[in-house]
Formats: sequence, C-alpha cells, structure tokens
Amino acid sequence: MKHLLALIFCVYFSGCLMGQQQAEWGNWKNWGDQEDGTYLNPIIPSDYSDIDCIQVGEDYYAISSTFQFSPGMTLLHSKDLVNWEICSNIIDDLTQISESLNWTRMDRYGRGVWAGTLRHHNGRFYLFFGTPDEGYFMTSAAHPEGPWKPLTPLLAEAGWDDCTAMWDDNGKAYFVGTHFADGYKTYLFKMAEDGKSIDRKSAVLIHSGSGREASKLIKVNGWYYLIFSEHKPGVGRYVMAKRSRKLAGSYKEERQLALPSCEAMEPNQGGIIPGKDNNWYFLTHHGTGDWSGRIVSLLPVTWVDGWPIPGEVLPQNIGAMKWSGKMPFKYTEKLSIKRSDDFDDERLAPQWQWNYQPRKEYFSLTERPGWLRLKAYRPLEADKLLKAGNTLTQRTFRKQDNDVVIKIDISNMKDGQKNGLCHFSSQHSAIGIVKEESACYLEYRKNDNITRGIPIRSQYVWLRTQWGLDSKSHYYYSLDGDNFLSFGEPYQLVWGNYRGDRIGIYCFSDKREDGFVDVDYCHYK
Repeated sequence: MKHLLALIFCVYFSGCLMGQQQAEWGNWKNWGDQEDGTYLNPIIPSDYSDIDCIQVGEDYYAISSTFQFSPGMTLLHSKDLVNWEICSNIIDDLTQISESLNWTRMDRYGRGVWAGTLRHHNGRFYLFFGTPDEGYFMTSAAHPEGPWKPLTPLLAEAGWDDCTAMWDDNGKAYFVGTHFADGYKTYLFKMAEDGKSIDRKSAVLIHSGSGREASKLIKVNGWYYLIFSEHKPGVGRYVMAKRSRKLAGSYKEERQLALPSCEAMEPNQGGIIPGKDNNWYFLTHHGTGDWSGRIVSLLPVTWVDGWPIPGEVLPQNIGAMKWSGKMPFKYTEKLSIKRSDDFDDERLAPQWQWNYQPRKEYFSLTERPGWLRLKAYRPLEADKLLKAGNTLTQRTFRKQDNDVVIKIDISNMKDGQKNGLCHFSSQHSAIGIVKEESACYLEYRKNDNITRGIPIRSQYVWLRTQWGLDSKSHYYYSLDGDNFLSFGEPYQLVWGNYRGDRIGIYCFSDKREDGFVDVDYCHYK
C-alpha cells in the first residue's frame, strides 16, 4: 500500500507542481537567510552531499561526504540551522583508508569517503563512515576542530555503505550498516562502548531491498527511530522510518514519511534535529545530482501520531517539499561558507581540498609567505589533468553570479610545465599557461583537447571563470589584472562521479619534476 501511495502522490504532485517547481528548480535568485525572519530553500546551493546533523549545546554540526578529496569528510558548523560555516575537514590522511586514494594511484573517482554519521557521546565527537571498497571506519576528537584520532577500521569488507551508530541510556552501543552489494540488506550490530569495534557475529537483519540506504538513528520520547530512504523504479526516492522502544530492536513498525518529491530532486538523506524554537527540522540534501551536485535544504518536521513528517504535511499525513520557512533562531553573527583566499596563513583554509591525497613536498604556503607555491611533477598519464596530483579544489555554488579570479606568478615555470584554473567533475575544462622550451603560451583545455593561444611574456597572469544559473562557464585572462579578454569556448558544467562541478588550481609537467608557479590569491565573489 505504501508503494502505491508513493506512486499516486508522485504522479499527482508531478502534475500539479512539476511545471511550477521544475521551472524554478535551480533558477533561484534568492536562497538561504532572507534577513526578515524567514529563509528560502536551498540554504546551501552547493555540493554538500550525504548530510548528517547533530546538536551539541547551542551549536549544530553537520558532516558531508567527500569521496576522493583530501582532507576528507567536511564538518560544518551553525548556530541557527540555516547559516553555516566550514568548521574543519576530519580525515587528514586518506592513505589510512587505501593507497588508491593517494597521488600515486588516483583510482577512486566516485568512491572513497561515502556517507557517515556524526555523534557526540560523553563529551567526545565521533565520526563513523564507510567506503564501498575498504569497509567501515571510526575516528573521534575532543573538539570538532580536531585534532581527530587516526582512523580505526571497524569492518574490512567491500560492499557496505551509509552507516549510523548510537549509545542507549545504559551506555550500550550499537551500529547499523547496509550491505548494498547483497540486496541492500541493513543490519544492526553490537558495538564496543568506545566505538572502536563492532561484533560481526552479532548482526541482526533489520530490512532489505528497494535501494534502502541513508540510515540515521535518533531517539525521541522513548522511541528509537531508524530514518532511511528507499527507492522504487518509476517512483523515485523518499524518506522512510522504522521504530522500536529499544535500541537493540526489534524494528517492526514502519512508515513512509515523505513523497518522492520528484519536482525537488528528491530530498531524502539527512539529520532530524530539534531547533532552538522547540520545533524539529530535517537538514537534507537533494538526492538527484546535476551540475551543482547534491545541495542542501532545511525542512520543518511535524510529529504526527508519533512519526516525524518532514516538509509540508499533506491531508494524508505524509510530507512534501517545502521551499520556505521561519528561521529557527536569530543569531547575531551571520556565519557563511568562505570561498576566497589570499593564502596568508601557513595552513590551507578549510574550503580547499586536494584531488586525492597530495604529494606534500610539492606545495608550500611558507616558502613565499602570502603565496601558494605549487611545484610541478609528472601526472600518472601524460597530459591528463584528472590524473595529475596536487590539484587544489573547492566546491562551486549554484547562484546567479559567480566570478573566480586567480593571480599567478609564472616566472619560475620550466619546459613542459602546465598550470591554470579549471572546472571538473567527470569531465573538465581549463584556462592555463604552458611552457615549451623558453616560451610560455596561453591554452584552453576541454577534456584533454587543447587549443593554443597567444604567447605570454609577462611575469603575472590573471585567470578568470564566470558562470551563472545557466551553468555555462566563460574563461578570461588578463596581463594587468584590470582588462580581461575572453578565451576558449563556453563550457557546460556537469555532474559526474557522484559529484557536482568544482573549480581547481592545477600544476603539472610531462617532462620534468621541477619548476613551480606561485598563486597570490583566489577571489571567489
């Protein structure tokens, strides 16, 4: 019956809302905090996928999966559930997971660090997460900014994902994981109280099938709820829940909480948390990716007959997408996700992540203070940007006007060196400088097809990319920082490897492992 209900309402609301909301999807001019006591969804129009969220005192923390990017698992912080900042990135060294995530191999696109769960227990923060090839891991820290402990392997088996964990009122710990490689079977395990091991033999099957994933455990009013998502072909993905009076189960009661919300790119995975206004909220990503990735919205939660219904509650007591709401709390300082960087610190700002674990001796923030130095070395495949190590990246935003400019000093480039500014996910484009023998040239790259430009004889070059809601990037260059000229064709930003588009700054050489470029700043307006 619940699957028939999902299909009926998906078709009904697609007919009623598809024209209105699908036309609006992705074309928003306003989003987030409206500074009038309300907010508009999305609250983060950027690729913060696989969200989980907890409240610790007056603060909220949320995690987002990062796949092959390093440092891994981004941790966000908020005071009001709408305005967020990047607190840290939790996994400093991805080689703790596998050498395949290192610059020496680079063969985990679309894999690596998948969804996880964030917990706070006995004054300590815990992260549990999985990778599809290596299994489950845990780390913990006294403070969200770190330092975080080295990773502890929990289950060294491939084919698992989307775990969650919780301690009951007696301090007994339990772990939930889904074996997607075996029909999406979800199991409950006993876990050590320190979170450092799970009892593989204690596995109890909770449910299986229908692409079930995105598990999250919460406790409210004496009930333990396992929130998860389910996918039906031809219907879509939607939020489900099971509940039990005991954390150990059994979870016999089950209910569909929300419609597939086809018109809203299927919001489905996230954390249900209390707000400071004594109401409840669902911080969720939109699960159907496009060029901007899986972006983040905040839906109100209404408790109906003891079940948390996210979004607008329809007469049939099932949830649908809601595009606006009242601010859960008014905080004096408006937090924001920083994007620009003048490279004045001795550590990279937390919005930056390398494409795979970097070769540390080939970049520096101290050799020329106030500049990022990228040193060239050979890619794993000749002239392949996606196989070149030490590409520094950050997420892009789906908003009306995006303008990114980098200033680089190319005076220390060597023969064969290439560097510049790029967009990439599964495909890529770039504007950059190449040096051949003693001369430097402008070049445009699109999926490794190269267009040669004019000779560049100046020491400094400014490179720019601009895009808007049409998702087309336009590249420009300047030799004085004021006057910019267009170069290369418009590039359609794309989705790939479970990721939305990113910008990146790259530097590599097919010929020799010397030469470098200095980056003065990256200004992302």
